[in-house]
Amino acid sequence: MTGWNFCSDNAAGASPEILEALTRAGGGSVMPYGADPLTAKVEQRLRDVFETDLTAYLVATGTAANSLALSSMCPPYGAVYCHPESHINLDECGAPEFYTGGAKLVTLDGADGKLQLAALEQALAAGWAGVEHHSQPAAVSLTQASEAGTVYQPGDIAAISEICRAHGLGLHVDGARFANALVTLGCTPAAASWRAGVDALSFGATKNGALAVEAVIFFRPGLTDGFRFRRKRAGHLFSKMRFLSAQLDAYLEGDLWLNNARHSNAMATRLADGLSQIDGVSFLHKVEANELFVNLPAAVREGLEADGYKFYAWAVGGPDCVRLVTAFDTDAEAINGFIDSARRHAAAA
Repeated sequence: MTGWNFCSDNAAGASPEILEALTRAGGGSVMPYGADPLTAKVEQRLRDVFETDLTAYLVATGTAANSLALSSMCPPYGAVYCHPESHINLDECGAPEFYTGGAKLVTLDGADGKLQLAALEQALAAGWAGVEHHSQPAAVSLTQASEAGTVYQPGDIAAISEICRAHGLGLHVDGARFANALVTLGCTPAAASWRAGVDALSFGATKNGALAVEAVIFFRPGLTDGFRFRRKRAGHLFSKMRFLSAQLDAYLEGDLWLNNARHSNAMATRLADGLSQIDGVSFLHKVEANELFVNLPAAVREGLEADGYKFYAWAVGGPDCVRLVTAFDTDAEAINGFIDSARRHAAAA
């Protein structure tokens, strides 16, 4: 197979099961704004999946999920601690700042795209709490899986949560690729979230086979106060909410969400294994989910592009670095073709 789009899992389509569910949801008349039976069913499904009495709100985008979740945890004068490469810091056009009313994102370095406990402890030891000249520590946001394609262990999250509790901070997780992380961890959704001390989770589906739906899940009841008004004000209280719910219902049915993630992770591993055998190829990070950051010689990059393969240059990793992302629908033959093309162009260089 020649050519495939490895730019992003957002380039993938939608799972047939989800498209079929949308068609089924299109018939009949039901109450709007989430007062329909399907939305209630999805909320219960999420409680069953996470084994706890959570509260969930559906929105259409990850940006909305992250920004609105943080707005419930952080006042306008607050500070949210996050990794410099986090989506909320780099790729949401100031939406977290906007929806919190002006809160400050404070970035803390950490290897492999993960916020480090020591960096958080050092930042909180600066003594800003209670000093009116400084933004007040309010929340920590982690990305699982990270923007480097790496995964936090539950113990890592629990250690960060302990610091958050000691300082009165909320803990949010951007789970746009939560399913991919969970497959790698091999643990339950509960173990990777509230049992590790997570207060709020942006539960992603769009990157993993849905059309457009994310769930803002609150494990700590006090954070839900006023959230329904925040969602409405942000334009994410859908009148025909059943169409968001239909996607998430199908996503959770029969573990479609985990099966999709298993496939995308397996394709990433297969791609990494093949590329690692080629001279001149190296990896910026360990491949733990469905993203690869690879240093490719110029001749290989140019040859792959000429063969119809698409991917993003990744300047953070240096001039030779590219990002490759696999998805629920990535064809195994596309993986084989990419490896064969890279091998051929490397040999010819």
